[in-house]
Amino acid sequence: GNVALAYSVAGTGNRLDANPVDAGENTGRVSITLQKGARRADEEQAMDGMRTSLDDLPGVQYRFSRPALFSMSTPLEVVVSGYDLDRLQAAAEQVRAKMLADPRFSDVKTTVEAGNPEIQIVFDQERAAQLGLVVRDIADRLVSSVRGDVATRYKLRDKQIDVLVRSVDNRAASIEEVRNLIVNPGAEHPVTLSAVADVRLAVGPAEVRRIGQERVAVVSANLAGGDLGSAVAALQQIVASTQLPVGTVAFLSGQSEEMTDSFRSLQFVLLLAIFLVYLVMASQFESLIHPFVILLTIPLAVIGAVWALWLTNTTLNVVAYIGLIMLAGIVVNQSIVLIDAVNQARERGMTKAEAIVEAGRLRLRPILITKLTTILGLLPMALGLGEGAEVRAPMAITVIGGVLLTTFLTLLVIPVVYSVLDRKVYPAHDAAGVAAAAVQPATS
Repeated sequence: GNVALAYSVAGTGNRLDANPVDAGENTGRVSITLQKGARRADEEQAMDGMRTSLDDLPGVQYRFSRPALFSMSTPLEVVVSGYDLDRLQAAAEQVRAKMLADPRFSDVKTTVEAGNPEIQIVFDQERAAQLGLVVRDIADRLVSSVRGDVATRYKLRDKQIDVLVRSVDNRAASIEEVRNLIVNPGAEHPVTLSAVADVRLAVGPAEVRRIGQERVAVVSANLAGGDLGSAVAALQQIVASTQLPVGTVAFLSGQSEEMTDSFRSLQFVLLLAIFLVYLVMASQFESLIHPFVILLTIPLAVIGAVWALWLTNTTLNVVAYIGLIMLAGIVVNQSIVLIDAVNQARERGMTKAEAIVEAGRLRLRPILITKLTTILGLLPMALGLGEGAEVRAPMAITVIGGVLLTTFLTLLVIPVVYSVLDRKVYPAHDAAGVAAAAVQPATS
């Protein structure tokens, strides 16, 4: 009911394309555009409807794909590598069968598929040499006979049409006709192709994929439900429990591999952000302890972010991680404001406890107002309002959860930690301190 428009193309390209599996008269493509405002659940509903119809058709293989901005990989891919194509196919089938049995995976597909029937010609080099024939010349003559040579071009208005001359009709030729081709026309003793080559009918592989110059089979699948992380764990278990043929190995790839790389990069960025924030504050406060106290707000923010993600049932993804990196810069602001006020009060001559209470009283309103603007500003994004907002929502949820918790905990935890760790001695500037200093010499 959410479909805005649909169109289909049947019989795309031809069998001489770079990827013969996805081209030819036996393939088609159906493109569907959903109505404006449709969500991921509507997409899943439309795909489930099509799956039900397609599963009823015998011999049909299909896969669903969305327009991709960043990645052309399917969410889950198992790469099986090995030189022997038969063993490769057996290994890929084993992995595919186990993935089909697991309800987490849908649209399971393998790249090792049978291609079109073909006539394979294996030349006997020694026999050809004994007859005084060169294999390369025989091959060229064979291509001319089957595919044809352009004898001339027929001009029709502004078009030029090739006129092919060949001795075999490649649409209705039998294998015997190919075997009986004369490979040395004009010679005294005619030699047929079967005398110098083994001609047989076979089914070759549709394609031979390579990664890092090794032959591979790629078993790909989409997620039927749940998050990518748990599906990756299940897939790793499947790969580990599969007894692969000798000479073949399997490993995970696709978006799951990209996710692992992205998380590793983001973890480094998060640590780098925290380190740079520490350096800036250490130079600002001219202290190593004060910045450390301020950085304690980041673990509090992480707790708030995890709590918010759990409460909204949002999975941790790259966008949420970007929200965590933002938090590292946002939540330290309120601690900086608070500790700075404490230091100013102590410079005016207050005791540590009095300075903490005074700073808390003075800075409560600015802290609450700035954090409230952050939360209210991100609320539309967190609620998923607008086109494509569900992609950005985890970032907003992460930031809101972190800011919300730290706003209240900063005013409790940071003053306590400051009072425990701070050892800095400030000179007394108050009147009582001056009077005490003046009386001291007189009494002695």
